[in-house]
Amino acid sequence: QVQLVESGGGLVQPGGSLTLSCTVSGSIFRVVAMGWYRQAPGNERELVATITSGGSTNYADSVKGRFTISTDNGKTLVYLQMNSLKPEDTAVYYCNIRGYSDYSTWNDYWGEGTRVTVSS
Repeated sequence: QVQLVESGGGLVQPGGSLTLSCTVSGSIFRVVAMGWYRQAPGNERELVATITSGGSTNYADSVKGRFTISTDNGKTLVYLQMNSLKPEDTAVYYCNIRGYSDYSTWNDYWGEGTRVTVSS
């Protein structure tokens, strides 16, 4: 029904930049928010950034001022612009949508992830 596919990951040097993209297909009754999460080896998956349908954003303290989340008007694309990357940003990044599948039920939809490695 709903599919999220991330792209844009790769190897980048510390201080460099990378932009991740998430393409969304399928239908969601009403989107609450879209976002990016990441999981480093041995760690729990953590929130990186979210954006509501109205454009309100929220960022993890560790990425504030460095990362920017955005989406297209049709909510079919979600971007994460990452600047001033640090080795601790190394992780698999996952795209997420929280939305209602019907009038009363909401779900979290996830992509398979794209790997970001920050290393000199």
